[in-house]
Amino acid sequence: MKPISAEAALGRAAALCSRGEQAERDIYDKLIKWGIGETDATSIIKRLKDEGFLNEERYALAFAHDKFRFNGWGRIKIAYMLRQKGVSNQYITLAVNSIGDDECRETLTKLLRARWREVSGRDSANARAALLRHGASRGFEPELLYSCVDMIMKDGKD
Repeated sequence: MKPISAEAALGRAAALCSRGEQAERDIYDKLIKWGIGETDATSIIKRLKDEGFLNEERYALAFAHDKFRFNGWGRIKIAYMLRQKGVSNQYITLAVNSIGDDECRETLTKLLRARWREVSGRDSANARAALLRHGASRGFEPELLYSCVDMIMKDGKD
C-alpha cells in the first residue's frame, strides 16, 4: 500500500470514527500503517479529538457496554482490554462502574448455567473447577464468581 496524504488520511480516519467509536491508539496505528509520519499522525489525532470524532470517555463507555452485552465479558476483562488500548484509568473506572452489580450477577449466572449443562455429569469438584475457570476466563470478579457458582451448584443438586 502506498502512502497517502495527511489530508486523505484525515478523511479516512474521520470516516472510520463516524461509523463507530474508535480508540485513539487504534486510529494512530492505522495512520502510521497508511504511511503518515508521527508528527502528522499526532496532529490528525488532535484534530479528530477537537472536532468530536474521537472521545476517550465515549469510546470506553461504548466498549464496556458492547463487550458486556454481546460478548459476556466481566469487569476485569473489560478493564484489562481498555488498558491494552491505551485508555486512561479515569475512563476505565467510569466505564467499568457503568455496569451495574445486578446486571453483572444476571449475566454471569446465565453464562454459568449454560456451562453447568455441559459439566453437570462430572464429580462436583471438577464441575465446580470448570465453572470457576469459565467465569474467570470471562473476567468476572472472584467474590461474585464464587457466590454464583455456589448458587448454581446448590440449585443443580436439588
